[in-house]
Amino acid sequence: MNRSLAVALAVVTLDAMGLGIVMPVLPALLRELVPPHEVAGHYGILLSLYALMQVFFAPLLGRLSDRHGRRPVLLASLAGAAVDYAVMAAAPVLWVLYIGRIVAGITGATGAVAASTIADMTREGERARWFGFMGACFGGGVIAGPATGGLMGGISAHAPFMAAAFLNGVGFLLAFIFLTEPRPSRSDAEGPASINPLAAFRLDGPLRGLAALIGVFFTMQLIGQVPAALWVIYGEDRFHWETATVGLSLAAFGAVHALFQAFVTGPLSARLGERRTLLLGMMADGAGFLALAFATQGWMVLPILFLLAAGGVGMPALQAMLSRAAGDDAQGRLQGMLAGLTNLTSIIGPLGFTALYAQTAGAWNGWVWVAGAALYIACLPALLRPAAA
Repeated sequence: MNRSLAVALAVVTLDAMGLGIVMPVLPALLRELVPPHEVAGHYGILLSLYALMQVFFAPLLGRLSDRHGRRPVLLASLAGAAVDYAVMAAAPVLWVLYIGRIVAGITGATGAVAASTIADMTREGERARWFGFMGACFGGGVIAGPATGGLMGGISAHAPFMAAAFLNGVGFLLAFIFLTEPRPSRSDAEGPASINPLAAFRLDGPLRGLAALIGVFFTMQLIGQVPAALWVIYGEDRFHWETATVGLSLAAFGAVHALFQAFVTGPLSARLGERRTLLLGMMADGAGFLALAFATQGWMVLPILFLLAAGGVGMPALQAMLSRAAGDDAQGRLQGMLAGLTNLTSIIGPLGFTALYAQTAGAWNGWVWVAGAALYIACLPALLRPAAA
């Protein structure tokens, strides 16, 4: 494997771990800083701040990497994250923790730059495969982050922050030694990237004409928030799962999903093409949602997991389609926009789907899965047009 690609995948894993490594111990740390009745409120705000910063700063970092190169942006972000987590580990007052979480969200918004590096260093026919690897690394990081945080939390509430600082420091050293700049800088050819994060969401220039496919991307990421928000609650309500069973089901979900993205996406895209792979993934995921809605026994979830995992091959194929359409000079901007939209769905999706579940569960608690499957229908017009092929 190319060393620069390996570093890019490592950065994606670190970003994913940053989402959850402090979650198990954040309440304990807050209890050292605020009265007990204020812990829940601060906990929710601190978690949301991370995602909110990534909504706005992932596009900005992507644009900066188009102007000044992938390597300097990644190095600056990893170094900043290492220092930031070290400061948070010793946070003496609440406002330091808030500022630290904001900075962590900004410096952790490097997934777009890593994705741009992958797009720069791979041929068009290989990109779906490599985006599949990227998705698998993200999934692994999402699992490893809370697990690492929980284990380190047994030492102290500050230990996971030091672990995050150490991991980002290692990432910086790996990037400094092994990461080569995959594309020439354009900072001399064009003016500096706008510091207005919202400017990166404009569909002009090389991104003109991609509105339909980007709409499909947003819709698919939004649909993905249904299991993210409701897997635990639904399992407890429908199947009467205990905590241990919920944990095992989440681990199995993440593992099977990562395996499909890493080892099925590439061969399937090579055989069927990206558009057909995307449509097949949408069909599998929609079928899995409907099967979950009507499942009556907990054991039925195991075969359904394979449908949901097969659905995961669609997103890397869509990313490859978008990457090819955007062209070489707009990869950072495109990937930044996609990362920002992904984080936006992680904010509005749980709110919307949990509200829908609360409203419908009394009559039948499968409606939220039916709604998620139905959203795929809205994607079909954009994908069935010849221009989307």
